[in-house]
Amino acid sequence: MKNLDRRKFLKKTSLTAAAIATATAFDSCAQDAPERASNAQYMGGFGAPKLETVRIALIGVGARGSGHARNLAMLEGTEIVAISDLYEDWANRSKTACQEIGAGQRHQNIALYTQDENQWKVMLDEVKPDAVFISTNWSNHAPMAIEAMKKGAHAFVEVPIALTIEEMWAIVDTSETTKKHCMMMENVNYGRDELMYLNMCRQGIVGDLLHAEASYIHELRFQMEEQERGTGSWRTHHYAKRNGNLYPTHGLGPVAQYMNIARTDDTFKKLVSFSTPALGRQDYAKKNYAADHKWNQLDYQGGDLNTSIIKTNLGRTIMVQWDETSPRPYSRLNLVQGTKGTLAGFPTRVALEGGVEGVTDSHHQWAQGKDLQALYDKYDHPLYKRLSESAKGSGHGGMDGIMRYRIVECLRNGWPMDQNVYEGCFWSAVSPLSEASVLQDGMPQEFPDFTRGGWGETAPLGIIS
Repeated sequence: MKNLDRRKFLKKTSLTAAAIATATAFDSCAQDAPERASNAQYMGGFGAPKLETVRIALIGVGARGSGHARNLAMLEGTEIVAISDLYEDWANRSKTACQEIGAGQRHQNIALYTQDENQWKVMLDEVKPDAVFISTNWSNHAPMAIEAMKKGAHAFVEVPIALTIEEMWAIVDTSETTKKHCMMMENVNYGRDELMYLNMCRQGIVGDLLHAEASYIHELRFQMEEQERGTGSWRTHHYAKRNGNLYPTHGLGPVAQYMNIARTDDTFKKLVSFSTPALGRQDYAKKNYAADHKWNQLDYQGGDLNTSIIKTNLGRTIMVQWDETSPRPYSRLNLVQGTKGTLAGFPTRVALEGGVEGVTDSHHQWAQGKDLQALYDKYDHPLYKRLSESAKGSGHGGMDGIMRYRIVECLRNGWPMDQNVYEGCFWSAVSPLSEASVLQDGMPQEFPDFTRGGWGETAPLGIIS
């Protein structure tokens, strides 16, 4: 539907006046792309000037950011120059860790900016880093990334890249006009299985791709105990106020790259979304906290499980699910189905027409468990083979270390990033679009084209050696 048609439809439905007002706020989701600035550069295959040494500043060094600090400090060609965090003890902890890693040679002059919530801005003005790693609450991602780019730094942002479509357009426009990278750090794209499946898809092992399934199923109710600091102190409020898929990119990023979404072959077109009732968080709060506790004063609106379906420009489908509440095992699904077979995750398994050579007799059987070794031997991604040993212990099975290494490697060599700014926006856009669709009882939402048509000329992500 065009925007005008949707507004007419809403007026004829039984949505309350308040819901209509809220829905109107999402109208920009389907509007035409704003005009590209005259001094802008398309960033699809952009490689910035080489940096012999990457001078790095970090904003936020809690659980996630402190891991970035330590691992980046270990990499050749880096210098940690500044750290900003609301909490001085956290900043000092990361400073000490980086200086110990530098062993008196590197990372010895780290400036700290703490306590005041605007000290990160002072840091950008005074230190002028080459790259900024942002690991803060979601609402700060976009403003911090935009300001970092405006001050001359490449921005590397934890997921999601932003919360609203308007913020995503602002990130795209700023990246294009400043000619600075803004990469959302989707670490799952660097997992062993995800890299292997990308390699297999590029080799045509499962044929033409038809459908994918992605999820972030991760029971995180325990985070509600983080009431003063930590993820639960701010994320719990998102569960109460928002109803949609609030965290789509861990599952979606890899399957989108299998399908070459926003790169030559295809792009996201529309999304529909539905949520279950919101029961689990409320029940958990009642069971674990006093009646007058702040978590029992919230009206939890976010459904326990959200299911969204994306239709691509070519008519392919992607199911995306999110659930951080229900008591069930972890899963990202990680399924991609083609005309010659299916690759799936959790557990890792493969079915190919005619069977997997030397393992199964037909596509009616999964190759899984110990039988997968033959597939790893044949299809392990060359990037994983090169970096897996050095990335051990870096977090999440090594994927974090491979991601950080690649960021620094690309900056030092002037290469394009493995994930461009547009991909970060496309994957993150599922959140506001799903909220709009849920609010409108599953009405389809159109994806903005953050590339302004450039996706058709953007080269697919290659199999990096």
